[in-house]
Amino acid sequence: MAGQRVNVNVGVLGHIDSGKTALARALSTTASTAAFDKQPQSRERGITLDLGFSCFSVPLPARLRSALPAPRLAPDAGPEPGEPQLQFTLVDCPGHASLIRTIIGGEHTFWHPCGSVSVDFCLRSGNCWGAQIIDLMMLVIDVTKGMQTQSAECLVIGQIACQKLVVVLNKIDLLAEGKRQAAIDKMTKKMQKTLENTKFRGAPIIPVAAKPGGPEAPETEAPQGISELIELLTFQISIPTRDSSGPFLMSVDHCFSIKGQGTVMTGTILSGSISLGDSVEIPALKVVKKVKSMQMFHMPVTTAMQGDRLGICVTQFDPKLLERGLVCAPESLRTIHAALISVEKIPYFRGPLQTKAKFHVTVGHETVMGRLMFFSPAPDSFDHEPVLNAFDFSREYLFQEQYLCKDLAPAATDSGQTNEKAGQATDGHCPRQQWALVEFEKPVTCPQLCLVIGSRLDADIHANMCRLAFHGVLLHGLEDKNYAESLLPRLRVYKLKTKHGLVERVASAPSPRRC
Repeated sequence: MAGQRVNVNVGVLGHIDSGKTALARALSTTASTAAFDKQPQSRERGITLDLGFSCFSVPLPARLRSALPAPRLAPDAGPEPGEPQLQFTLVDCPGHASLIRTIIGGEHTFWHPCGSVSVDFCLRSGNCWGAQIIDLMMLVIDVTKGMQTQSAECLVIGQIACQKLVVVLNKIDLLAEGKRQAAIDKMTKKMQKTLENTKFRGAPIIPVAAKPGGPEAPETEAPQGISELIELLTFQISIPTRDSSGPFLMSVDHCFSIKGQGTVMTGTILSGSISLGDSVEIPALKVVKKVKSMQMFHMPVTTAMQGDRLGICVTQFDPKLLERGLVCAPESLRTIHAALISVEKIPYFRGPLQTKAKFHVTVGHETVMGRLMFFSPAPDSFDHEPVLNAFDFSREYLFQEQYLCKDLAPAATDSGQTNEKAGQATDGHCPRQQWALVEFEKPVTCPQLCLVIGSRLDADIHANMCRLAFHGVLLHGLEDKNYAESLLPRLRVYKLKTKHGLVERVASAPSPRRC
């Protein structure tokens, strides 16, 4: 079908001042209302403070046309005006350490359970609430500085949230011309070594100069390496799998009013589809509104589906009530007070994950404080296949003082004594899956099977350490405010208890009497 658009989503992440926004601007032909630091606060401070969205399109490569279903694209479509297009939607994320929760919230926009470390299991079993929404991540590196603290945190987020990576070495114009290629080659080797122990090993690395001369340089300076980057992105992308079935769910990242038209909520559709005239609910406010009009990057549309970037216009709604959140089909989401999650520790986080510890827990677009209790399978079930689409209340689980992993010191119990069995894997053997009960300090609204990320955002942002502690999948939400009485008794978690005594005296048995 001539003029068809295939949309792919690309996250643009990196350390502050690595040139992410300049790169997005150099690539883009269409900008959203919040792209390129349009907010007054961003312009005043000279940094990106919130997510920015923009896009560009290229002709759909011939290798990808054959992957489309026949009804959507005629097999003889040729290179003519109105030919099918491959649209890249860029998500420009903040790079400052204090804004990491914005990045985490943005990555939730593009995540589904197959983005987890256990991706192979998810793909084999098909246990996903939606197709993968983020299709590729660009990690932007200042070539004069290399990997920095937030670059590393962005790489960790990328390992959780997506499957493909392109490393962009930006600001090559700042390198001395005579030594430029040698410096690029040296940084390329460093980045290859950095990626060696990640799932992005062998990812392509490309040098560019998104804004030669820096932010104050005249616009006459043409960017360098952009056409090569577009070619590389086009080569790396495959046709994403999208599914229009299931209840409509959209993550909203911006909300504003247009005089004479109504209030516009912009975001990305996580699951299902929507059409003009449909009713949508803003679950955090318990408000239902009818869709008056819709646009994709200033182009009016009548329908949209999972993976699409969309603006929805409704009437009689104050945009100040919703800065960021979820919009869904009416009565399809629930508000929860606690959750049972499948959990995996992020290996770069220093120190143990202890029961009763508090973390900043990000669920959907919300980040709240949560207290955790860890538990594992019984030792004889450590090797059981992970289950990432449900929680089994019929099983018995073993309480843990801390998350089990190799080479950890024994956990301390409430009495201050160490507990070998409750804090350390037996003989260094760790279970394939572990869980936690997360008790939120305030209720959150989110879908089942959504991504959960635990962080220590109160840690020193100047310290050279990873603040991201764990990630997981929300398997079961506890809606009842009195869940401790109504539901927790169903959770069969037991403790191993032992008693130790000291032998003070050994006496021989008395000789039997002779009659």
